[in-house]
Amino acid sequence: MRRIDVITISLGIFATGGIMYLVFQAIGFDGLSAGVWSQALLVVVVLGWTFTYLFRVANKDMTYNQQLKDYEDAVLQKRLEEMTPEELEKLQQEIQEEQ
Repeated sequence: MRRIDVITISLGIFATGGIMYLVFQAIGFDGLSAGVWSQALLVVVVLGWTFTYLFRVANKDMTYNQQLKDYEDAVLQKRLEEMTPEELEKLQQEIQEEQ
């Protein structure tokens, strides 16, 4: 994630808190109650996002892991392309012996 993305997300969260405050005031809450409820809702949203992030980390469903897998696949493909037919045949025999 780039710095500008982090800054944008942070400003978005900050603005969302302010908008929620104004919405709560518009529906009839006093200033103190609107602040408390907007903060509580914002904390719930941030915690929810954090838990989804931790879930993705635990399942290794992150961009880095996908890039690493793609790189490993590309390296293996390049090695296979560089092998001679004799080496490929030997590799196939080894695989069949393991099975």
